[in-house]
Amino acid sequence: GGGVRSGGGVRSGGGGVMVGEAIPHPKSGTIRSSNDLPFARDLLENGAMSAAPRPNVCSHIGLCVSDLDRSLRFYCDGIGFEVAEGYDLDDTMLPGLDLALEVPGPVVVRSQMILLGDFRIELLAYRSPAVDGSPSVRRNQVGLTHLSFLVDDIDAAIARAVEHGGHLLEPTRQSVGIELVFLADPDGTRVEFMQR
Repeated sequence: GGGVRSGGGVRSGGGGVMVGEAIPHPKSGTIRSSNDLPFARDLLENGAMSAAPRPNVCSHIGLCVSDLDRSLRFYCDGIGFEVAEGYDLDDTMLPGLDLALEVPGPVVVRSQMILLGDFRIELLAYRSPAVDGSPSVRRNQVGLTHLSFLVDDIDAAIARAVEHGGHLLEPTRQSVGIELVFLADPDGTRVEFMQR
């Protein structure tokens, strides 16, 4: 979509392997130079070459959307996410993508990451095949039911989200030991605000 920044790559920080330093190869166990492993620093930092197992961490949540620009407006301008890396993918450049995504081919999709602190959502905007289905509308429906955010001012958060494409679900505005409310994003996915 228009205005979406593209790019990406994996962040690399300090520490870890110095260029030219001998390190164990992650699969064979043989010693290779980090000159031969351009992503050695990232592998070490992400635990792929660590001797001790590391705990699992949440990578991201995937959210299929019908209109990427509309969803970016809601989540970025309305809630405060920032646009991160994005990728235009199809199953001709990535054979098996259709099988991996459990979507009938041909597959053409924009994968757009957005960030709020450490929370990452992957917005999936399909050009092929067409998007179908509808999100959960009740919290007793099997599967993921909503995204939840702590806010300082629930009224201001509601106003901002509605201004940017959200729909207030007025009957859900309740005080149950905590002030909370649900909205629907532009596709109907439920979003909860809870007053801090």
